[in-house]
Amino acid sequence: MSQKRKICVVITARPSYSRIKTVLTAIKAHESLELQLVIAASALLDRYGSAVNYIQKDGFEISAKVFNVLEGENLTAAAKTTGIGILELSTVFDNLKPDIVVTVADRFETMATAIAAAYMNIPLAHVQGGEVTGNIDEKVRHSITKLADYHFTSSENARNRVIRLGENPEMVFNTGCPSIDIAKKILEHQGLTFDPYEKYGGVGSKPDLNKGYVVVMQHPVTTEYKDSRKHIEATLNAIRQLNVPTLWFWPNVDAGADGTSTGIRSFREKYDMQNVHFFKNMEGDDFLNLLDSAICLIGNSSVGIRECSFMGVPVINIGSRQNRRDRGTNVIDVSYDENEIVAAVNQISSKNERTRSDVYGGGDAGEAIADLLETLPLQFHKTITY
Repeated sequence: MSQKRKICVVITARPSYSRIKTVLTAIKAHESLELQLVIAASALLDRYGSAVNYIQKDGFEISAKVFNVLEGENLTAAAKTTGIGILELSTVFDNLKPDIVVTVADRFETMATAIAAAYMNIPLAHVQGGEVTGNIDEKVRHSITKLADYHFTSSENARNRVIRLGENPEMVFNTGCPSIDIAKKILEHQGLTFDPYEKYGGVGSKPDLNKGYVVVMQHPVTTEYKDSRKHIEATLNAIRQLNVPTLWFWPNVDAGADGTSTGIRSFREKYDMQNVHFFKNMEGDDFLNLLDSAICLIGNSSVGIRECSFMGVPVINIGSRQNRRDRGTNVIDVSYDENEIVAAVNQISSKNERTRSDVYGGGDAGEAIADLLETLPLQFHKTITY
């Protein structure tokens, strides 16, 4: 029997796991592939939900852990965190000797994965390249595109954009987004299938969810990080004005997260928030089930653009974080203005119909990517097409 091809997947944050989970499952089940799983950065930290615990619970064996996050949640800490990641991941790759490294999406920590692999002449595959947004993520994403050898995009527009960046069209594949694979399964269920308070704890009051609720997930925007507290206060005031049951999720470890977190804590001390409950994290399947049963999602998370589009969940998208990203008709864009947010929620509440979109694929990305990882030629050089 020929030797299995070693595929090293690096996960650096809680959103990245849901973005790649079905790929991990498909690689693990593939008779010609060996999964090497590396967990790094905020995916290891309790304050950001300990994604590593869910990964292990799902039965994935971890090959290496990389602790590289510096405290501070500012631009300097982000840059230094990336630098430490390069140092540590270089050692990990030297020990594991993978045939292909897979990096996910656009968070700043993924830059370390791409740089380390590229400089070590290890073929690099990038999932979710070619998309556009309104902050540092876009710079990171396009930079990784130029470092990567294989590209698994989530939409046809993204594939075309990667090709326009000069990449070889024969190495650019519109596989769809792996997170849609999970969303497809969620649609098979009707209603909320678990008690979020009992299963995940959290803090705050426990409003009755039977008559409807909203979900809030809002992260700081790195290019606007000094305004993060002001941005979150607009959303907090909107939720207070709406006075509906609200399940609120803690922000990512980005520059400005301190301002977001401080804003939430100060608001809770000042006002009675009897209708709001806060969570750190949640398993991907449960989170999508929660969203599918919600009135809407409020915030600026890409889950509103991707999975919610496929499921038809209404989304109030706040600010610039998801600028110009492919989206379905489920999204209403608003600025950091409490009255706009309230008006958008009221607009959604007056409608019963939901519209779904397959702009990010039909739910079979995981197996498609695993099959490609088996057959693609091992290369770490570029074929110039521009």
